Amino acid sequence: MADEGNVISDLNLNNGADNAPSAGIISQYIKDLSVENPNAPVSFQWQDQPSFDVQFNIGARSIEGEVHEVELKITCTSKTEAGTAFIVDLSYCGLVGMRNLDENQAHAFLFAEAPRLIFPFARRVIADAVRDAGFAPFLLEPIDFNGLYLQQLQEQQAGGAPAASATDEPAGHA
Repeated sequence: MADEGNVISDLNLNNGADNAPSAGIISQYIKDLSVENPNAPVSFQWQDQPSFDVQFNIGARSIEGEVHEVELKITCTSKTEAGTAFIVDLSYCGLVGMRNLDENQAHAFLFAEAPRLIFPFARRVIADAVRDAGFAPFLLEPIDFNGLYLQQLQEQQAGGAPAASATDEPAGHA
């Protein structure tokens, strides 16, 4: 019984104040999706081993107050010696809510953690789009967004460039 009283009194200490740091994904959505299958149906007969090129970039912008949009742009291209089999361009976004985070924590969440959280969903969209174009699903390898984020910060510090603000789009994520 005595322990229960301590829990209640601990809850009352905050007196309803919501000042703890918090961040999370509010919603996710496809902002833009383009699928090109420029050489169909001939490309379905090609026997050459395709080469794949995957490019991605992360952007973030403030929407209103504590809400930000994180945009994960991914372009996947499959080519053989005969030509381009497919191109998928995806802009996949997440609305992020953040409260009581300092600028460094907010920046890290927007450019490392939020992309990590929405990536599996973007990966599925790309796999489905490639399958729907008539090819075997293309499954992207997992991406270490935190490692890339830290690498980019080190490069900026070494180059003397100021760190990007929470509304900037980091360059060099490819």
